[in-house]
Amino acid sequence: MSTTIRAGGALATVRRETRASYAFVERNINLTKRYWGWEIAFLIYSAAASMSIMFIGKAQGGDEQTQLILFLAIGTLVWSFLNSVFMNMAEMIAIERWEGTIEYTMMAPISRLTHMFGQSVFSIVYGIIRSALLLGVLALFFDINLAGANLLGGLLVVVVGSLSFVGFGIMAAVLPLLFPEKGEQMTFIISSILLLVSGVYYPTDVLPGWMQVLSTLSPATYVLEAMRSALLDGASTLDLLPKMLPMLLIGVVTVPLGLVVFGYFERYAKRTGRLKRSG
Repeated sequence: MSTTIRAGGALATVRRETRASYAFVERNINLTKRYWGWEIAFLIYSAAASMSIMFIGKAQGGDEQTQLILFLAIGTLVWSFLNSVFMNMAEMIAIERWEGTIEYTMMAPISRLTHMFGQSVFSIVYGIIRSALLLGVLALFFDINLAGANLLGGLLVVVVGSLSFVGFGIMAAVLPLLFPEKGEQMTFIISSILLLVSGVYYPTDVLPGWMQVLSTLSPATYVLEAMRSALLDGASTLDLLPKMLPMLLIGVVTVPLGLVVFGYFERYAKRTGRLKRSG
């Protein structure tokens, strides 16, 4: 009898926490609708920047032009997705400040894990939709032929790789929490460094030695390598597993670490009155 009661209580807790997580998903959807003009502007900017990079590849000519365009297209789309996940996680505190809801969210009777889970789900789904729209735009101007590509393996790579960026994003979200005026700019610096060292538009072996060391710490490096193997070389899902191991390990480490780090500095911010500052 007691076992049944405990199981029922655990199920009720899971349902309650799931509804609470979905509340954050729904809130972010409503925010996206409210600022739809910005969403269109960012999409146009991303499409223009991506097309500029791919036109550089097209201008090279030669027998390897098609492969170069696909190489750049994969880099553009994967980075668009990963950066979207990272920035949605990293900016969640900045958005709370803009909306003037940061104190309410931080004082709400829900666990931070529930909060982060809802934010993560929205970030991943948003990133997939945004990248799909970008792919549609690029396909209008370039011949993106994925015949022979392992699309299922590529999707698995994206899912595993997004976990590591969620962890990075949670830790980066500490910066706007601690530095109301400059924290958001700091997250852009992190994103820019990851873009530089991860081999988005070029192989990492062209980087200086010390940058190559940094590239081994970026989960985007492993995601891009695995995606190019899946889509350009048609590598089987089984062959992709060793390539996914580093990004999985990074995710397993950074997500719990991010929650611990965020929890510590959240308590610090509450003690020092930093949540009071908004706008």
